[in-house]
Amino acid sequence: MSRKNNKKRGNMAEEEKKEVEETPVEEKPEEAGQAVENDETEALRSRVKELEDKVAELNDRILRDAAETENYKKRLRQDKENAVKYANESLIRDLLDPLDNFSRAIEAAEKSQDVETIKKGVEMVESQLKTVLSTNWGLEQFSPDGQDFDPSEMEACMMKEEEGLDKEKVLQVFMKGYKLHGKVLRSAKVVVGKPKKN
Repeated sequence: MSRKNNKKRGNMAEEEKKEVEETPVEEKPEEAGQAVENDETEALRSRVKELEDKVAELNDRILRDAAETENYKKRLRQDKENAVKYANESLIRDLLDPLDNFSRAIEAAEKSQDVETIKKGVEMVESQLKTVLSTNWGLEQFSPDGQDFDPSEMEACMMKEEEGLDKEKVLQVFMKGYKLHGKVLRSAKVVVGKPKKN
């Protein structure tokens, strides 16, 4: 053989070699399936990790919300207890001045024999007390002497038959009644006169 033919064959061998290198290697079906399976497994692992993180985040949020709710309930309980405990604080504060004036009246009574002065002092304290309770708290005193008997505002402690009456009337008030913002707080205790039977 000539050199030329050898060269030709060498060139052909190189070209075939190149073609073989450039030709993609066909994967066996088993290897291809395994690669797809690996990709799917990796995707599933990634999704599981993502969902686990989400669950952890939601659990953390639930725990925080539960703690906040419990703290809110405790605050409400404490506020309610304080509201009940100090509900009458303003009323008590308003009664302190009349209370001090009663103490002064007692001290004055011990030092003085002037009954009229003591009486005036006590009347002033009573007036101050009524004014505070009426103005600041809506307390109203009522004395139904001579009025028609009304069982919704009065309590009959005694009944007397009286001439000249056409219906039941209050003859005497034993104890005055009180209303708080128009609602009867304490009924007036009264003697009721009723028409005499003929």
